[in-house]
Amino acid sequence: MAATDDAFEEIDFEDDDDLDDGAPERAKQDADAERTPSVVVDDVHVRYRVFGGRKRVSGPEMGRIRAMFNRSRRHVGAVTEVHAVRGVSFVAHHGESIGIIGRNGAGKSTLLRAIAGLMPTSSGAVYVAGTSSLLGVNAALVSSLTGERNVMIGGLALGLTPAQVRERFDDIVEFAGIGDFIDLPMKAYSSGMAARLRFAISTAAVPDVLMIDEALATGDAEFRERSAKKIEEIRGHAGTVFLVSHSMRSIERMCDRAIWIEQGQVVADGPAREITAEYRKATKKG
Repeated sequence: MAATDDAFEEIDFEDDDDLDDGAPERAKQDADAERTPSVVVDDVHVRYRVFGGRKRVSGPEMGRIRAMFNRSRRHVGAVTEVHAVRGVSFVAHHGESIGIIGRNGAGKSTLLRAIAGLMPTSSGAVYVAGTSSLLGVNAALVSSLTGERNVMIGGLALGLTPAQVRERFDDIVEFAGIGDFIDLPMKAYSSGMAARLRFAISTAAVPDVLMIDEALATGDAEFRERSAKKIEEIRGHAGTVFLVSHSMRSIERMCDRAIWIEQGQVVADGPAREITAEYRKATKKG
């Protein structure tokens, strides 16, 4: 489902020193458990086209163009094909938390959208076991409707029954921390409030695969801590979590595995701390 165009802050756990730094322990527990695939990405390519701009035509040609085409604008520039994802393959397992890292424009968000089924693949295939939710996309927020109505719409879109949405309504509102604003139209919300409600709705059904793009999440330290606990809850139910972030500390704290993407291709895939160390060395990024 489509998200609003609000500007969202990054989700960043760097300042939350009290959060559990137990990724290595979780990795060991996962290794000891039976591993079954939850997501299979098989040689996926994603291409899309970017069209040239438009400019207003003026001067003697304007009347002739209007007469011939009944318009005063025309496309200029060549059509550019962007090969955003290039032959990416990996298998994710139930209970894993996987960080997707890479520079801006590397193809991280495009890859998430392809996994979520929101962007068609040009070739290759994606297999997902169970339900998936791309944070901020599966919970559509309609600005003209109240938060209460958006909770109902978002819950139904996630596959919940009306009775299940009503049963979880108070928990969703409490998790989002928006109080009486739930009765006001969404257009009265700040971008932060809207994003918190979006997270609360997206995780209300405890999806089998949760994908979090840093551009779609926000919140203060308290909300980020609640979000971290929710992610652990999803993993505890054998769910799989993907986290796109530029914060290497966030990846190390929240993920046991990391996949490094550059120019649409997998550079490295392995334990989170090892891959982030390689990425820091290559990019001089802290």
